[in-house]
Amino acid sequence: MNDYRVGLGYDLHRTEPGRPLVLANVTVPHSFGLAGHSDADVVLHALIDAITGAAGLPDVGEMFPNTDPAYKGVDSARLLAAALQRLAQTRWRIVNVDVVIIAQTPKLSPHKSAMKARLAELLGIEQDRINLKGKTNEHVDAVGQEKAIACHCVVLLAAS
Repeated sequence: MNDYRVGLGYDLHRTEPGRPLVLANVTVPHSFGLAGHSDADVVLHALIDAITGAAGLPDVGEMFPNTDPAYKGVDSARLLAAALQRLAQTRWRIVNVDVVIIAQTPKLSPHKSAMKARLAELLGIEQDRINLKGKTNEHVDAVGQEKAIACHCVVLLAAS
């Protein structure tokens, strides 16, 4: 019998005018970006938590604390690479990734293929093992009022 583990990641960042909007390590043209200590990439942060959660490793906040000046403005792809190095030291490998980005604006469909391609590149897996969806909150709560963007991510790991 194969051993499998499932990890669930979540992240949310407030919107902030004047910052770039970075989702899945892709800069999406928009009037606001996300506030955060790093580049505030909610997709990569949720993905890191899903991977590390499934592997039994520390979460993104423990591994890369927002109180550490070394991570100020950091490209979250560097954080993901460090998490993947930790994963490589375990017996687990990524089988597939499912991502849901929740944003009232911008419309994400024009950017989904670029995001999916970038995630595949960062993870070192085929694009057909990644699913990425954009949803709105129908103008409800902070996300629906364009005050935040959130992301849920599920990862399946298998023993190598």
